[in-house]
Amino acid sequence: MSETALKPGAGPDTGPDSNRWKALIFIALAQLMVVLDATIVNIALPSAQQDLGISDGNRQWVITAYALAFGGLLLFGGRIADLWGRKRTFVTGLIGFAAASALGGAATGEAMMLGARALQGVFGALLAPAALSLLAVMFTDAKERAKAFGIYGAIAGGGGAVGLILGGFLTEYLNWRWTFFVNIPFAVVAALGAYFVIREPAGGRNRSPLDIPGVVLSTLGLVALVYGFTRAESAGWSDGVTITMFVASAVLLAAFVLTEGKVKSPLLPLRVLTERNRGGVYLSLGLAVIAMFGLFLFLTYYLQIVKGYSPVKTGFAFLPMIVGMIVGSTQIGARLMTRVPPRLLMAPGFLLAAVGMLLLTQLEIGTSYAGLIMPAQLMLGLGMGTAFMPAMSLATHGVEARDAGVASAMVNTSQQVGGAIGTALLNTIAASATTAYLTDHAAGATNPKLLQAQAMVEGYTSAIWWAVGILVVSALIAATFINTGAQGGTSSSSQDDVEDELKVPVMAH
Repeated sequence: MSETALKPGAGPDTGPDSNRWKALIFIALAQLMVVLDATIVNIALPSAQQDLGISDGNRQWVITAYALAFGGLLLFGGRIADLWGRKRTFVTGLIGFAAASALGGAATGEAMMLGARALQGVFGALLAPAALSLLAVMFTDAKERAKAFGIYGAIAGGGGAVGLILGGFLTEYLNWRWTFFVNIPFAVVAALGAYFVIREPAGGRNRSPLDIPGVVLSTLGLVALVYGFTRAESAGWSDGVTITMFVASAVLLAAFVLTEGKVKSPLLPLRVLTERNRGGVYLSLGLAVIAMFGLFLFLTYYLQIVKGYSPVKTGFAFLPMIVGMIVGSTQIGARLMTRVPPRLLMAPGFLLAAVGMLLLTQLEIGTSYAGLIMPAQLMLGLGMGTAFMPAMSLATHGVEARDAGVASAMVNTSQQVGGAIGTALLNTIAASATTAYLTDHAAGATNPKLLQAQAMVEGYTSAIWWAVGILVVSALIAATFINTGAQGGTSSSSQDDVEDELKVPVMAH
């Protein structure tokens, strides 16, 4: 075996980089920018739509253009990071993301806006796996790794909710264009910091030729999958194009897996997926994100439409979840990661989040924020923060250095695809339940406005029940698949130990 494994306590070639904690600041800043962007644009969308004359039919493309480019190209971006160098890919991704954000903020029409969003997705797909794989190769000591991934996990989990607050402020007090322009200082500071501070460990490149069939099949397969779920949300599950997209996705992704098993230098080496701990992480995390994305959407609508909150007040209403995620990730997950097996953090974490979600099935029009919504969010945040932290670490630990980028890309891919599925699936369930409620109660209604609000809440709670079930399944997968021990351990340089670790990793992410 020509490459070293990423083992606790030893870098691939040399000792740990003395600037690694400074580097973490800039990597975390870049991650925050990407996660913020996923939710910040949702808040600004109604204003942007009006200004640019985007039709209701095309409005979803402002979100979809980004999701398709980002989700479809993540594996390719991870492979580029391994081939081209993670630092170079990271800085290039940041500069491109800033340029695309400037284009979006300056958009004068629909085409310019959609082009800018697609470009943001392309550069985000370079940036996200490079950021995560830099952490994987720079932090190799078990305790340091736990702290670094605790911070990263808190940002990955809580950044979306921060986006709601920032989006509300910018849209209400400046205008929607600033939800794009705000990315520029983030990107510039992170790119300059990364350029001067990050020193990528030597010996971790994968210089094998690029697997072009793999790139084409994976990109088209993931784009078809994400678009299928996005289209299902607006056109329905029985729509001809929706069904065609799902069939095409299944065929393309099956062909991708077959190709990867045969080519000499695969885009996604199957060894990254078939190790049971990493496979368990990708699956449980993807499912958990389905539940979380649906919740962000319903709670935002509930607070703004049913309770009448302003965008800024809605953003602040998500603060308990952010606090819970930060505490769960940095104080529980990071502190216990080196002492207990990951499954004993992930499974209880997902179950705690499920209990928080279960509370939200009790939502009614007059539900008290302090009495039910706030404690439910705290439990959700604590549970997800505790589970995300070891999951983020376990998804790249034990991989060969040359596979760090593509293993990181798989985490992002499972989250991105999970987000697209969650939004479409839970939205469709909610819409069906709302329609059924209106049909059943329309005859005896004396107040149509009240009936509409009750029907909406009925739709949200029906979908949230599904989210509870999905989180329970996540917990079961984490408990069943993930069997590695606590993420501490001693370093050993023998070939046998390296190969043993690749079969059963000692650590996580």
